[in-house]
Amino acid sequence: MFRRKHASHFNSNDAEQQEAKINELKYALGPLSAHDEKYCSDTCFRRYLEARNWNVTKSRKMLEESLKWRATYKPEDIRWPDVSVEAETGKMYKASFRDREGRTVIIMRPTKENSTSHDGKIRFLVYVLENAILGQHEGQEKMVWLIDFAGWTMAHATPIKTARESTSILQNHYPERLAVAFLFNPPKVFEAFYKAVKYFLDPRSIEKLNFVYLKDEESMKVLYKCIDPEVLPVEFGGRNSVMYNHEEYSKLMLQEDIEPSSFWEDDAKTVDHAVNGTLVPDVAPRSLQLAAKAS
Repeated sequence: MFRRKHASHFNSNDAEQQEAKINELKYALGPLSAHDEKYCSDTCFRRYLEARNWNVTKSRKMLEESLKWRATYKPEDIRWPDVSVEAETGKMYKASFRDREGRTVIIMRPTKENSTSHDGKIRFLVYVLENAILGQHEGQEKMVWLIDFAGWTMAHATPIKTARESTSILQNHYPERLAVAFLFNPPKVFEAFYKAVKYFLDPRSIEKLNFVYLKDEESMKVLYKCIDPEVLPVEFGGRNSVMYNHEEYSKLMLQEDIEPSSFWEDDAKTVDHAVNGTLVPDVAPRSLQLAAKAS
């Protein structure tokens, strides 16, 4: 059905060619369960294609692995009470502000690590990612990371096992979700740890990393270009005195747990209808909007 034209040249900026690749990936992937249908929106296909340079075969393999991982790990089933203990110190949370483009900002503070549980850290990371994605504004696909290295020493270094699995999950199951990451005031000693972790990063991820130093005016301009200093926390060189409050943040997360819970639980209530002999789930408009975010 989809034959390769030997003389053709794919242009990733051509909307029609992108659409053709998306349709090709859909066909290659084959029939999906009602649950996977919710995840595999066109925006999802596009992100996986972008992550594999629009190679359909590689994109299909990557997406199939993600669907297997999601079926086993069940990230959509993780709720705030399952991970709240990991968040008590404010080591990672969704900021109350967004960047200049309206993208979700995730703040990380490695020196506030409060857990030795590998599984707990991974589960918490996945929860934060899922929550951030569902909370994105309409049309937004990517997020911004703001990582504070104030006071960081090798004693705060993430265990290699955890760093490796975190990187694998981020790159393989949440492709093209990161717009940019700002590593704020990393000390000289961080370079050794970064060299070890860099081995697990793909070139596309490395390109999105920005080392920013408070005393380096040029690097701060890069940060301010992305995030307005009026909303940026004081500790990052901004003028916002906002502080992490675990009790208030917990209330917010418990409230935000309701929407994805009702969305994914709709699988049991989904009514299927036949289209060309294939069962396709009926999904309400609101569910379609959530699906585009969740995928």
